[in-house]
Amino acid sequence: MKKSYFIAVYFICGALILLGTNQAFATKIMNSSQPKISTNGKIITFEDGFADLADELLPTVVNVSTKQKIKPKNVPQIPQFGPNSPFEDMFRDFFDRYGGDRHGSSPQQISSLGSGFVIDAAKGYIVTNNHVVEHADDVRIILHDDTTIEAKVIGKDKKTDIAVLQIKTNHKLVAAKWGNSDEARVGNWVFAIGNPFGLGGTVTAGIISARQRDINAGPYDDFIQTDASINRGNSGGPMFNIKGEVIGVNTAIFSPTGGSVGIGFAVPSNLAKNVVAQLIKYGKTKRGWLGVKIQNVSDEIAESLGLEKTMGALVSSVIEDGPAAKAKIKTGDIILKFDGKEVSEMRQLPRIVAETEVGKKVEVVLWRDGKKITTKVKLGELEKAEEEGLVASNDNLPNGENAPLNNGVEFKEFGFKLSPLNPNLRQKYNIAKDVNGLVIVEVNSDGSAYEKGLREGDVIVEAGQELVNSTKDFRKIVKSSIKANKKSILLLIARNGDLRFVGLRIKK
Repeated sequence: MKKSYFIAVYFICGALILLGTNQAFATKIMNSSQPKISTNGKIITFEDGFADLADELLPTVVNVSTKQKIKPKNVPQIPQFGPNSPFEDMFRDFFDRYGGDRHGSSPQQISSLGSGFVIDAAKGYIVTNNHVVEHADDVRIILHDDTTIEAKVIGKDKKTDIAVLQIKTNHKLVAAKWGNSDEARVGNWVFAIGNPFGLGGTVTAGIISARQRDINAGPYDDFIQTDASINRGNSGGPMFNIKGEVIGVNTAIFSPTGGSVGIGFAVPSNLAKNVVAQLIKYGKTKRGWLGVKIQNVSDEIAESLGLEKTMGALVSSVIEDGPAAKAKIKTGDIILKFDGKEVSEMRQLPRIVAETEVGKKVEVVLWRDGKKITTKVKLGELEKAEEEGLVASNDNLPNGENAPLNNGVEFKEFGFKLSPLNPNLRQKYNIAKDVNGLVIVEVNSDGSAYEKGLREGDVIVEAGQELVNSTKDFRKIVKSSIKANKKSILLLIARNGDLRFVGLRIKK
């Protein structure tokens, strides 16, 4: 009885302490939040929420209605029946519902809805997602007052999923203001306005859940993640901060069910507004181009090259006659800084380069031969390089990956067997004549080589930044690395015409 009494008192006291703490915390939140939300000089209290902001910003957001004509394929023709056949009406009803004529040749019309927002009231420019209007034959804008206006597509960019539309109207438009997405912090309040499921202007609120998300949507992924409710139809709508500034363009959701589960993604405003400016000016994007293929710098690669901090983008190959080649940037260099911006990880570099003006001469800081060097490079144009076929990728596995194993010299330190190239091996693994080195003829699934993605048919061109043509050369370089107390060795690997660096741990 006495023990139960003390337990009850313990829990009651604990609850009172927690209640007092929570009340104090709630009071602190309300007091600290009151002066932070303001618009047009007016202070909004915590109790007001986003009401005044919503009133002000709803007119900046529009609904985007599109129509696309698709001609049916492989539609069966209506069977021929005799006069007054009871099947005639049945099949006619079927074809009417299907959307084609009796011969299945009439095009079907598909309608869809998205969102957008006005960025220039005087010129009628509107921002939305590329996927909202990409295949549309007809695009119409529905304003906040339900006025419908035909829109012209000014430009589209698939890589960032951004598009710019334009409308001409006597209606008074209200433009939203761009904000600085780089200032956005995880935990900041945000709210979204859009057209979910075609319902019309809808406001939802939440916080920034994460930044710099890579969801494999494109080469410049840098999404802001939010738990503000975003659903189908919100695409292209704005994400606002509490100042009423656009800090993102709502683009994608993660959803097993098709509805909001609190994981939405927005293109950051600092990425979007640069693309928008180019689309308005040129009708397309004009991105900077460096002319290199790059890869991540792993801990092993950093250690093997004497780089104290794991950072930067490792140049795995340089495109002939490209801007980097003309600036004497070499395979094996690590790009640490580009145009004054630090490259802390590989995926940052493509975006930094793309956002740099074409033709600009920029300073590049490299790590080469154990020290920093600086060079200058004049940027080319990515779109032009793509048109000329200079930019391509090939991630296919080598031919003969599952072929029978060949005899070779075993290197237990890495878990593979190597053999010098010969005509038979070149034919078996489809290795080009201009590729020289040692071919991997067997890989142990328990070794460090397999763990780093090396497979049978890969060719080791360099080891420790030295060319290798014999297993004797390779063994000598490995022994020198061990003698120099290096825990890793840097290999340059050729696969299907592509080059990449791999850092391997040396296992005793």
